[in-house]
Amino acid sequence: MTKPKLTVVTETTVELLRKPETQEAPQVADLIVAYLEQLGVEYVFGVPGGAIEPLYNALARSSRRGGPRPFLARHEAGAAFMADGYTRETGRIGVCCATSGPGATNLITGVACAFDNAIPMLVITGQPSLPSFGKRALQESACTGINTLGMFRHCTRYDSLVSHPDQVETKLMTALQRAARAPRGPVHLSFPLDIMKSPSPVPQPSYHLDSIIHTSSMFDVDATDQLHELLQRARKPRLVIGGWCGEAVGAILQFAVLLDIPFVTTPDGKGLVSPQHPLNRGVFGFAGHTAARELLNDETVDLVLAIGTSMNEWTSSGWSGTLLNENLVHIDESAEHLARSPMARLHVRGRILTIFDRLIERARGADAKLAADRRMPRPAPTPENQDALVAAPDKYHSDASPLTPQRLMCELGRLFPPTTRFLADAGNSVAWAIHYLAPADRRLAERRLGGRRKQNSGRRRTDGGWLRLTMDFAPMGWAIGGAVGTAAANRKAPVVCITGDGSLMMNGQELSAAVAEGLTVIFVILNDGALGMVKHGQRLAGAERIGYQLPPTDFAAIARAMGAHGYRIDSPQDLAKLDIAAICRRRGPTLLDVHIDEDEVPPMNLRMQVLGTDV
Repeated sequence: MTKPKLTVVTETTVELLRKPETQEAPQVADLIVAYLEQLGVEYVFGVPGGAIEPLYNALARSSRRGGPRPFLARHEAGAAFMADGYTRETGRIGVCCATSGPGATNLITGVACAFDNAIPMLVITGQPSLPSFGKRALQESACTGINTLGMFRHCTRYDSLVSHPDQVETKLMTALQRAARAPRGPVHLSFPLDIMKSPSPVPQPSYHLDSIIHTSSMFDVDATDQLHELLQRARKPRLVIGGWCGEAVGAILQFAVLLDIPFVTTPDGKGLVSPQHPLNRGVFGFAGHTAARELLNDETVDLVLAIGTSMNEWTSSGWSGTLLNENLVHIDESAEHLARSPMARLHVRGRILTIFDRLIERARGADAKLAADRRMPRPAPTPENQDALVAAPDKYHSDASPLTPQRLMCELGRLFPPTTRFLADAGNSVAWAIHYLAPADRRLAERRLGGRRKQNSGRRRTDGGWLRLTMDFAPMGWAIGGAVGTAAANRKAPVVCITGDGSLMMNGQELSAAVAEGLTVIFVILNDGALGMVKHGQRLAGAERIGYQLPPTDFAAIARAMGAHGYRIDSPQDLAKLDIAAICRRRGPTLLDVHIDEDEVPPMNLRMQVLGTDV
């Protein structure tokens, strides 16, 4: 009797034997995902739940054909921070989602942060089915329950409940337009469960998004011409480059070089330019440099162009008269920003890139002669010039152990490659980074000095800059999720998250998401056993010293327990032992638990002055 042949059943065999998936009619959720695919969105950051299950089903179908797929965060706030980081890296609209009730409320901190920082973002939340409204359904969060729609209204540019399938395209188009055009920011759509899984009202998208949400090149021609006339008369103009100059910074630098105009940056604008640019005089505002303030305080300065800056507490140096005076010309796309400088000599509204392209075209002849007349001697661009800017050069090069945070910033700038994206978290981390972080080998400019044609090979892939931070609404832990979203958007560049031990305890669970996705994120933890800015603020203010202590924690061990690599750092020598090149090549995150000198006070004098404390 012949023995029967044994068939080895493999996953491939099972797949071949499986019946083809039933082709069902597309749902509303599929229509939403189709529009996300048009946007070039790769990920929807979020946490699944019952009320938003149809969206995840649509994403599952999409991911099988190579379209947008879900990216699992560990907390919904982390999902919003990831979408924020994704937007800053790609320039595309980041998308995050959550289920109804607590899923939606968990998103709000990250959405509010994006609102205050003008980050375009599409926020999608679920709701119980329409017939269950008002019946105390589980996690009901419509107008008859815990009204999350009302909550989002205060931190979004558009906020609506989709109550019928025929509303989907109209409301989605309106939301995306509001997100992408100034004043930019997050938008929110909430979908009841039965609407999300209803048949799609159209078999495929009816609109092409490129024509609907493209960036307008409109600008105030008359005001721009007035600015040109002011520049012709000015003998000592200066520039302030703000965080909203991303796409235009190449043109702005070209303009500065053509007319030999020194510049400073705002804290959020620092990452847009090279720290070694010969015309760069440092950061003006929170944690800024004395040289920057002195440049603007010079009594002979007769014109200051503040470009792409919101004039908030940090960027205006506490609404200082150093910037906010009659010598100011405020240039911005946002009317909200321009409203904060009523004393300015001139307001120029429009797309900043278009404005400076026009100024460059006119910056020849007589303007060039003016530039030659006022040309100043300036140092060659070398990393050592940073010593002339920083408040404590001795701490910047200190070999002390525990490591000074100043030396840590010096080493981070020196050790990591030029393509690195740095994200600095709220608290001490952002203060140290603004003042001391200065990577070398950055491009000084990205356009031709002639001004006639853009140099395509030199254009930025991202408008985010090498240093990214939050202004105004600055939640602890933003940089942790933001770094994960940045790394997901660009897997070729290392991402360094500079954060504190308090922030890691608050949002460090997203380290697990970086492990799951194999993302090259280096988490640098400033470990001082405290909520550092609270501790130092209390000390400087002479207040009761309470509520800032944190217990000794081995963060490197926590990282290893999650599946990441972890190292404890106590001295510059410990940093020198690390193979940074290997860390940057590794698929997966690395955590550096850096024990810093807990007595070093960050450059936070401006914050103390605004709070009414003399330091």
